[in-house]
Amino acid sequence: QVQLVESGGGLVQAGGSLRLSCAASGRTFRSYGMGWFRQAPGKEREFVAAISRSGGITYYADSVKGRFTVSRDNAKNTVYLQMNSLKPEDTAVYYCAAEPVEYTYRVVIRQEEYDYWGQGTQVTVSS
Repeated sequence: QVQLVESGGGLVQAGGSLRLSCAASGRTFRSYGMGWFRQAPGKEREFVAAISRSGGITYYADSVKGRFTVSRDNAKNTVYLQMNSLKPEDTAVYYCAAEPVEYTYRVVIRQEEYDYWGQGTQVTVSS
């Protein structure tokens, strides 16, 4: 099992940046594909970004492509989401998720495939 704790959320003006972190417990972090999702008020949770076990493969939702960057440091058991050029529509609770994967280059996009979730961190972008 793995436990996930997000941090780095907050209030930022439109056009600003934030960096979210997700710290994972356990010694098998490098065996997990990782993902970021978000849920805005009154909306369903949606995919944001995913990264493979090695960090070599990433995938993004169209809405954040070119503005957000997902990365990971397996030595620190941490995955990051760098968010630039933030917009009010990026306001949401952001969750990280983990799923053990067999293949090094696989990215997991569907939230139904993720077994482990963090508690979420609030990101609010003011206009």
